[in-house]
Amino acid sequence: MAATQTLTTRTTAATAAVEISGRRRTLRRVLWGAQILIGLFLIVASALPKFAGQADAVATFELIGWGQWFRYLTGVVELAGGIGLLVPRLAGAAATGLIGLMAGAALTQVLVLSPAWALLPVAFAAVFALVAWDRREQTRDLAGRLLRR
Repeated sequence: MAATQTLTTRTTAATAAVEISGRRRTLRRVLWGAQILIGLFLIVASALPKFAGQADAVATFELIGWGQWFRYLTGVVELAGGIGLLVPRLAGAAATGLIGLMAGAALTQVLVLSPAWALLPVAFAAVFALVAWDRREQTRDLAGRLLRR
């Protein structure tokens, strides 16, 4: 009887481990899809117009009032973050940094531009938080390697 219970417990634990592993794999695939889409958006639709001096980008940063240097800085951060999201080893660190950028973007939308548009950076920040959480082991390893040098 005890042997049967032990075998049943082990089987249940193994089944639960397989289910958790399958869910984690599904979550990682979904996050990769989101990372690719948002990374490409940050590179193509957000950073490049800032570098090219697109009229909307120039006008927006004039309205913000911090000067055009801030447009270039924001473009650099978006470009680096977008590329980082596409590189597996850098995805967690990039997502962590982009959370800060999105917090600033949401605040700027609420305080200066159009409060309704603050939902987009908030949604991006939520996705970045999930990516950062999912990639925390790789981010910890990356930080450890950088600090040992």
